[in-house]
Amino acid sequence: MKSQRTLRQQGGIALVEALVAIVIFAFGVLAIVGLQSASVRQVSDAKYRIDAANVVSQSLGAMWADRSNIQAHAVRDQAVSSLPNGKLTILVPGPWTPAAGVTVTVTVTWQVPGESRVHTQTSVQFIAG
Repeated sequence: MKSQRTLRQQGGIALVEALVAIVIFAFGVLAIVGLQSASVRQVSDAKYRIDAANVVSQSLGAMWADRSNIQAHAVRDQAVSSLPNGKLTILVPGPWTPAAGVTVTVTVTWQVPGESRVHTQTSVQFIAG
């Protein structure tokens, strides 16, 4: 049997163990919250990239459908409502002829609020015939 003195020396050890367990649990919860935040940020970034690719694809499709009037599709910094601070630029460097064709550049830029980095989606396509 343990002496009375030994029991008194170990009297608060259960409380210390409980506090250490709570601290470890709190760090685990903070790590999970951080992972969730990073996940939401990555999903939002992927959605913006998909929206930008969709705008580029729609612009190129409209130009293919209206090749004879391709110069009318040239725009600079046109607002894109589906992206935060989104802008569409279409460069058509010269007249289009069915035989020669023309190379067009479609660029979509956007900037997520709170970030200094400007994201860009660019497509260069040759339109002929």
